[in-house]
Amino acid sequence: MIATKQEQKEKAIELLQTLDIYKPYINGFKSKEQKVCFYENFGGFWAYQEPFIADKIKEIETKHNCTIYAITHEFTEFGELYDFLVVPQYKEDWEYILQKADKGYYAFAYVWNTTDDYSSEFGDIGVISFGGGIKRVA
Repeated sequence: MIATKQEQKEKAIELLQTLDIYKPYINGFKSKEQKVCFYENFGGFWAYQEPFIADKIKEIETKHNCTIYAITHEFTEFGELYDFLVVPQYKEDWEYILQKADKGYYAFAYVWNTTDDYSSEFGDIGVISFGGGIKRVA
């Protein structure tokens, strides 16, 4: 069954709460503007303040009819990555989008490699939560 944008937003809020995200960031997402944060080493920043990130959110959401609820950013040996945590349009996929792991969670994400855009793809990433933010660890 295909979810409405409002249902996707409600699921995203639930996921942000599960990840124990800083309450003002959750409230920003709950707002009419639906503000998304990106996290660097657990520290959160508003995505709308970085136009290239805001543009990428719109591109992914429009192309895949999904909702982005959080983003991690890191530098790796294979490039600079932005990991867009996603609520997909199909409700039957929702049970798999955030799964508890030993020390954190596996989250469904669109991984954008800004160094090599051809290697950008959907998949699961490992994240941990600390101090109201998140960080990719796998």
